[in-house]
Amino acid sequence: MSAPRIVAVGRCMPERVVTNEDLSRTVDTSDQWVYSRTGIHSRHFCTTETGLDLAAGAARLALERAGLTPADIGVCLAGTFTPDHASPSTACLLQRELGLLEDTVCFDINAACAGFLYGLQTAHALLDTAPRPYALVLGVEVISRVMDHTDRNTCVLFGDGAGAAVLCRDEARTWHTVCGSRGDPDSIRVQGPGPVPSAIHMDGKAVFRFAVEVVDRSIRQLLEAEGLETVNDLDLIVCHQANARIIDHVAKKCKAREGLFYKNMDRYGNTSAASIPIALDELVQKGLLRPGMRVLMVGFGGGLTWAGALLSW
Repeated sequence: MSAPRIVAVGRCMPERVVTNEDLSRTVDTSDQWVYSRTGIHSRHFCTTETGLDLAAGAARLALERAGLTPADIGVCLAGTFTPDHASPSTACLLQRELGLLEDTVCFDINAACAGFLYGLQTAHALLDTAPRPYALVLGVEVISRVMDHTDRNTCVLFGDGAGAAVLCRDEARTWHTVCGSRGDPDSIRVQGPGPVPSAIHMDGKAVFRFAVEVVDRSIRQLLEAEGLETVNDLDLIVCHQANARIIDHVAKKCKAREGLFYKNMDRYGNTSAASIPIALDELVQKGLLRPGMRVLMVGFGGGLTWAGALLSW
């Protein structure tokens, strides 16, 4: 069985940076209150940018770094729960924006914060019959447009952004995946079309319990599939960047060495499906993610959904 090889990654963030102190001017909060509970100091919010703008910026950067052109892409998938339009999809608009050929398979995936890893698995499967051997997989969110900016329990958590990966199938490699869902309309919910404005509703305690459960279980399943005894046999673990407390709790439970679990939510907040590819791009640019490293990724979020992958970079 082949595995996906991530050829290159890229990210694109809105220009506006919003700090906890900025938020304290409109809601009852402070930098100390937010950071001590979440590990977040700041995030990016869109002003004039659209989700398509962010997606196109991240995709172009990933293509350039891969040394490819839009004519090389056979599959384009966008993980998002905050598309600019219910239809057309962000992926279809990217086809036009980037100049992808018209026989490119393009659609969005709504698996919330697990969307990028759902996309990675889906694109890998589609490449078997795609017209060209490369895929674009993105996570892109403009969560600021679906937040209640007067709710201090949610408006401090989320940010906007996009991350993109170019991948191909590699017959010389193997990978391991887990994927799951648990229908739950109450833990995390975003109101759909109708008279009530869209807003994120979240039961923070329930989400925390769910997250630490599925992240720990997913990691153990992937280690077993790879024949590894502990997380310390890995080079790097990149979880969905929801909350520092979740990652710290799982790291402690796994007895992970210092620095194995990467964290960057302090600068970006929770960017949902975009968080893992944003983190991957940051790691590559810092020289912390290099060819041959064994990387484990886990995403989890609304739905409820979760997904994990263990692969060689």
